[in-house]
Amino acid sequence: MGTRNLPFKIILGSSSKARKEILAEMGYEFTVVTADIDEKGIRRKKPEDLVIALAEAKADAIIQKLLAGENSLKEDTLATLLITADTVVVYQGTIREKPTSKEQAREYIKGYSGGNAAVVGSVLITNLKTGKRCGGWESAEVYFLEIPDEIIDAVIDEGVTFNVAGGLMLEHPLTLPFVDAVVGSTDTVMGLPKALTEKLLLEAL
Repeated sequence: MGTRNLPFKIILGSSSKARKEILAEMGYEFTVVTADIDEKGIRRKKPEDLVIALAEAKADAIIQKLLAGENSLKEDTLATLLITADTVVVYQGTIREKPTSKEQAREYIKGYSGGNAAVVGSVLITNLKTGKRCGGWESAEVYFLEIPDEIIDAVIDEGVTFNVAGGLMLEHPLTLPFVDAVVGSTDTVMGLPKALTEKLLLEAL
């Protein structure tokens, strides 16, 4: 799919490889600007509220970063739409973010083995010209076959598990064969629900 000729610019506020790939698959050209926020400092009881709050905090931090830069956001003739997103895994009613140790990563993945987990993902579009914000969330369920210990060890040793919510990359070649079923959209699990993103981009204009 080729890139589209758009009446607006896009900034992706994420360093996630999966999110970059999904947005490129959708045919969009974009620049990437990331923000370091203290994700642990933002707490909400409901996963849906948490992922929206985190996407908003990322957007706020990126806007501050852009305003501190040389280029003024207001001078641009084209509207610039900033996409921020967040994903958490919910396992047996508990919200899981990125694992912080090998032990925690192992505990997470062993729990999914032969079981299931829900993924809740948010998308927030901020129109940097008008300040308008449109956000939403989607969820999906992932069902797993038994995952052998040696596969769990190999995934953890590779280190990629520490960069993803719940320590789980659906599309990882080691874990993909053990995914039994996904109820909902795969791109929600990977971090950027396509249909929701398209809808919100249009709404934010």
